[in-house]
Amino acid sequence: MTISLLAVAQAELDEAYIWYETQAHGLGDAFLAEALKAFRLIERHPQAWHPLTDGVRRCRLARFPYGVIYAPEGSDILVLAIAHAHRAPVYWRDRMRNIGR
Repeated sequence: MTISLLAVAQAELDEAYIWYETQAHGLGDAFLAEALKAFRLIERHPQAWHPLTDGVRRCRLARFPYGVIYAPEGSDILVLAIAHAHRAPVYWRDRMRNIGR
């Protein structure tokens, strides 16, 4: 399995990292480590999380209020969003058009 991120999802990851790092030195690194841990779990068990829509799932981060919104596609996984759990919960749905769903 390989994971790839839409450019907007990468931007969300980068923005969250920067925000946490400005709050406290090292907190951005902790956020990034948590996100990478979620990516590894998704790679190993892509069907483990409850579907949000047909073919799209969310893996919530344990320590931070974010979820990795992703779509398994054969042997690949496409990350649609790194979504904050308390902000506009379905804003990422328009991105599904990028993957033909």
